[in-house]
Amino acid sequence: MSSGGTKFNFSDFFTEGQYQTQAEVLEVSEKNKSISIGIPKEHDNDENRVPIVPNSIRSLVGYGHRIILEKGTGLRSNFTDHDYAESGADISPSKEKVFGCDVVVKASPPELDEIELMSEGAILISPIILPRMSEAYLLALKKKKIIAIAMEYLEGESGAFPLVRIMSEIAGMASVFTAAELLSYGQGGRGILLGGVSGVPPAKVVILGAGVVAEFATKTALGLGASVRIFDNDISKLMRIQNLIGRQLHTSTFNPVYLGYQLLSADVVIGAIHSKSGRSPILVTEEMVSKMKPGSVIVDVSIDQGGCIETSEITTHKNPTIVKHDIIHYGVPNIASKVPRTASAAISNIITPILIKAGNYGSVEGLIYEGKGVRNGVYAYKGAITNHYLSKRFGLKYQDLNLLIASQF
Repeated sequence: MSSGGTKFNFSDFFTEGQYQTQAEVLEVSEKNKSISIGIPKEHDNDENRVPIVPNSIRSLVGYGHRIILEKGTGLRSNFTDHDYAESGADISPSKEKVFGCDVVVKASPPELDEIELMSEGAILISPIILPRMSEAYLLALKKKKIIAIAMEYLEGESGAFPLVRIMSEIAGMASVFTAAELLSYGQGGRGILLGGVSGVPPAKVVILGAGVVAEFATKTALGLGASVRIFDNDISKLMRIQNLIGRQLHTSTFNPVYLGYQLLSADVVIGAIHSKSGRSPILVTEEMVSKMKPGSVIVDVSIDQGGCIETSEITTHKNPTIVKHDIIHYGVPNIASKVPRTASAAISNIITPILIKAGNYGSVEGLIYEGKGVRNGVYAYKGAITNHYLSKRFGLKYQDLNLLIASQF
């Protein structure tokens, strides 16, 4: 290949500038710090996910970090110890060794005795389940001066919450698949196919809410051929979901009379109402439920905030349903754990880049200082409670995180 009579070598072309690039990497690598990351085994019977999957372990090890995984951690997500060992993780039977790492990452909050095993000033990255939160838990974090980061409060550059978004996507799809299964005769349902067949009308699905859960529940239900009705008091959300689906949908505000009318002929009801603070509002009363067709199914995805259907109760993956007024109720809070391998990969995609960036900044504390999105997730910092809601709820002193880190950097 030539340009202006000058021969041009392809190998020169692809290696051109490599020395300048290496100089930049070397400059950053001086700041890099190896971090030990512990991934304990989840002992909550309803938690099947793992926060970091083997493919992500390869990336973290490649950046010089050490991963210590408790033996058997990934089995519920169908990741073996061999998978993790092949990816570069150290497998340990010692819980003390895992919790003694610089950073501990969990798919569910640790127990009090597990916090005691953590090193003073260590980093904890896990969800913060408000209904299960206690004063004793926060005091244990304060005593150990642990920096605790809530996964669901991690904020993206656009201002969205990526973990909440991705888990809502999974919950929306899983809720419809679950309902389709529960409608079968063998599960006590009405014995109907969600999408119907030629000459037989499809099942009718009523969705309460028009957020992310509702969006993916709608896409899944329509994809299976079901007839869908969507209710929400926010007209802009109803407009948004129609634009995202790309077709005219049957939508309505929460008119009690019209909602009650639609419930009379509904085969499936999916509660997808999210409250920004406190309990979800009850939109379907027990009287409405009692008038539904026997064998119909209710999947209340809002159950982690109390539920938006009066007859809903919290259930477990082991015993996922209860029957009231001949209606099957599904109220598992952690519905994403029903598909743990997919959910684990989704969590890992969010947490892994944060840990890599932490190494680039020299520590997680450096990342907290530099990154507003990560800072938004911090609710305990070196003996201080930095989440205003938690401090008010449990009567503990609140301290502004920005002021705390400004005094240290």
